[in-house]
Amino acid sequence: MASAGFSRSVSARLSYRNVSVSSPRVSTSVHRKWLVPGYFFNALVLVFFLVSLVLVLGCVLYLYWFRYLSRGGNGMVSAFGGIAEGCDVFEGNWVPSDSYPLYNSSLCPFIERGFNCLANGRRDTNYLRWRWRPRLCEVPRFDAFEILERLRGKRIVFVGDSMSRTQWESLICLLMTGVEDPRSVYEINGNNISKTIQFLGVQFRSFNFTVEFFRSVFLVQQGLPPRYGPKRVKMTLKLDKMDNINRRWVDSDILIFNSGHWWTPTKLFDVGCYFQVGGSLRLGMSINSAFRMALETWASWVESTINTNRTHVFFRTFEPSHWSGSGQKTCEVTNQPTLEAKGNIRSEFTDIIADVVAKINVPVTVLNVTMMGAYRSDAHIGQWSHPSSILDCSHWCLPGVPDAWNELVFASLFRNEKGSIPVQVNGLQI
Repeated sequence: MASAGFSRSVSARLSYRNVSVSSPRVSTSVHRKWLVPGYFFNALVLVFFLVSLVLVLGCVLYLYWFRYLSRGGNGMVSAFGGIAEGCDVFEGNWVPSDSYPLYNSSLCPFIERGFNCLANGRRDTNYLRWRWRPRLCEVPRFDAFEILERLRGKRIVFVGDSMSRTQWESLICLLMTGVEDPRSVYEINGNNISKTIQFLGVQFRSFNFTVEFFRSVFLVQQGLPPRYGPKRVKMTLKLDKMDNINRRWVDSDILIFNSGHWWTPTKLFDVGCYFQVGGSLRLGMSINSAFRMALETWASWVESTINTNRTHVFFRTFEPSHWSGSGQKTCEVTNQPTLEAKGNIRSEFTDIIADVVAKINVPVTVLNVTMMGAYRSDAHIGQWSHPSSILDCSHWCLPGVPDAWNELVFASLFRNEKGSIPVQVNGLQI
């Protein structure tokens, strides 16, 4: 990025396994015949063979180790950890903190009513007073004043589904705590926050930067099916083509993607939406295979279109829901975080993201928030939705869990200053 305040970040791979390569020990009898040509030549050959064997074994183990790390190991991807001395900020737990929440929801006009649980009648406030603490390091508290200064003249873009919109709203509210005149922060087109609108952009006039959201739940194109297709096919996802609004995401300084919640049979097959590649329908393709192909299309687009010397690219993983009961229709919001990870973790999506990002030839940071959310069945909207007749064990109340995502984004962007996380990338601290 152009600003010296940002540091480059790539997707480091999560693993704390140590790999050691030990040389084969060879016992030979020592005779004082080194000056005899035959023995001297044989000794050289033996030494050369042993050294070569050690080097080959070492290279094989080295490559295997890094390939394992690049694929995320155990289905997890860390943007900050990676080697034994590093800190995986996604390995940790939620701890009570009286210094949270970081903002007052009643003072932020950019939280949509459906995410504002307090405004919708929630009376307990314990869910607001938790912060995420990694096991091996501390995440610096979000400093709105410092971040506002660093964002002067920048453009932040979120692309994805309603979870992306939640993070977008969270960031705006976090930043507004450092703004003197709230009237200097406004939606560019005068739009109210809506779950169906495709574009929302908020201008921070005093600092000359925008925080934008583009609704693209699949990232790839939706369209009409080929002619003469089966009647059950009402629309298709073109897995080899990016969403046709993708040009509007370019030339940003921070670009944060998410996808996954709409990749379900209910939101696809049950409404007649099937997969297409080129001009051909792929009626038998599984959702996981289609998700992988869509992400590979996204990865190629990032490589060919985004100037990563300027733009920091993030991909946030799948956030777990906590539905229960018969048919996963019951939403029971707990009083505090659980001690064990629960809910629909959908780890296969995280594995796919890890694998695809590992193969990208440009820096991309994976925000692996899946397990973070798995402990927070207390932080869902539940019955405090709008309208109140809709139960919601998928989305999060604001303030809440998405605030921690944004803290991690900016902890990863800024250099190791003022107690921020020491970021390890391929063994180098940046």
